[in-house]
Amino acid sequence: MTLSHAIPDNDRPPPVRAVFSAVTWKEIAYLVSNLPLAVVGFVYAVVMVSTAGGLSVTAIGIPLLACGLYLSRQWGRLDRARARGLLGVRVDEPSPIPGPKRSGGFFPWLWTSIKDPVGWRTVLYQLIRLPWGVLTFTVALTGLFVLWPVLPYLVRMMANVDRAMVRGLLSPSEDLERRIAELESDRGVVVDTAAADLRRIERDLHDGAQARLVALAMGLGLAKEKLLEDPEGAAAMVDEAHGEVKLALQELRDLARGIHPAVLTDRGLDAALSSVAARCVVPVKVAVDLPGDPAGAGARPAEAIEGIAYFVVSELLQNVSKHAGPGARGAVVEVWRAGARLMIRVSDDGCGGASASGGSGLAGLAERLGAVDGVLVVDSPPGVGTVVTAELPWRDRG
Repeated sequence: MTLSHAIPDNDRPPPVRAVFSAVTWKEIAYLVSNLPLAVVGFVYAVVMVSTAGGLSVTAIGIPLLACGLYLSRQWGRLDRARARGLLGVRVDEPSPIPGPKRSGGFFPWLWTSIKDPVGWRTVLYQLIRLPWGVLTFTVALTGLFVLWPVLPYLVRMMANVDRAMVRGLLSPSEDLERRIAELESDRGVVVDTAAADLRRIERDLHDGAQARLVALAMGLGLAKEKLLEDPEGAAAMVDEAHGEVKLALQELRDLARGIHPAVLTDRGLDAALSSVAARCVVPVKVAVDLPGDPAGAGARPAEAIEGIAYFVVSELLQNVSKHAGPGARGAVVEVWRAGARLMIRVSDDGCGGASASGGSGLAGLAERLGAVDGVLVVDSPPGVGTVVTAELPWRDRG
């Protein structure tokens, strides 16, 4: 593991001066305090690792190791605070490990705690600090009496080594922290999207099929009352109710198709996208090129990815119907697999000018794709047409 990191300008210490400055005295205090803290940290790390390793064959060894790594994290917090106060090193605190409730239970939390890279790097920091602490304590304390003319330069050199160790071993992993932030953001998008879909389904049921079924029940009740007094009027009301039943069934089919169409489950993307394309106001050519046996697992992605791909194409073709303009003569839907990615491209020859910025539908579509590590790219020069390319991760079915 490399300890060399770029040092921000505002973290750089002032130049070394022959006359002891406040910065130099802080660095001396840091170097002198290295030894007692290094001894305690070294003893703790050795005892913790050896005890947990020796008891790993029992039921308490692994939980003991997880707790020991957690305490090492807290030790790292102390060292970061000491470096921040005496060396002027500003190191971000790593993200905390989620508790058992947020991790999905005790055993997932236990596994996450054992794999914690921050805890293990802190243990490594504690182990290598003992010989370095002996050296810095000896040089700094002896230099105060013997080497004081060159002591500021020696102190600065050793303090810079300490700064490098703190940045290299006690700072959070930038890639890991960025990935955690992305996952937290994506989880929020997924939750918001699921809530919006549930509200849409509830609204469609309430305003559509439910209203028709309520009217149907009332109509049948009136027909029942008129059955003996006015058989012809009752028959007409029953005929009207029959028509309402057909409309309600059609609305329920449309709602089910919008959630997850049966043709997608039974026959895959090719047939499902052809069905969507048939409802577009402009002619659409569909080309699905997925290798393997169409009836086998190798030619179809996981159900969740397949459903998202269907939703993406459905939304894009709706945009073509609404915004391509009267000059649009056709559209093309292409789906293929490129390594570990499922590629989707929807193009039309309409008026163009589409954008994924602001609060447009394409922006919402990009957020949904981003929640599953997908990408949406829009190329839509005004007056030329629109090409939207979407990428999804490929996961094998089953």
